[in-house]
Amino acid sequence: MFTLAAPWAGGGPGPWILFVPVIWAVVIFGVVTLLRRTVWRHGGPRGHLRGPQFPARTDAPSPLAVLGRRFAAGEIDEEEYWRRLSVLEEHFATGPKGGAA
Repeated sequence: MFTLAAPWAGGGPGPWILFVPVIWAVVIFGVVTLLRRTVWRHGGPRGHLRGPQFPARTDAPSPLAVLGRRFAAGEIDEEEYWRRLSVLEEHFATGPKGGAA
C-alpha cells in the first residue's frame, strides 16, 4: 500500500496513471462536441423532414402594417393609401370589412 501512496519512492504506477482518465475525458468531450455539431443541432437523423432549420421571421411587419405606418408618417396621401389597401386586400383575399353580404 505504501508503494501506491508514494510512487516517487521507486514503486507503484507512477504519475502516468493520471494520463488514462485525461485521455477518456478528451474522447468523451470529442464525441459530445461531434454530436452537438451534427445530429443534435439538426433534430436527429431525420431532422431534415421537420422543415427549414431557420424558420421565417415572425417579427417582420405585415404589408398592411407597413402601409398604415407610411400613411401615418405622411409618406403617402389618403388616395394612395386607399388604392394600395384595395390591392393588398385583393392579394391577401381578406375582402372589405363590414361590407354588405
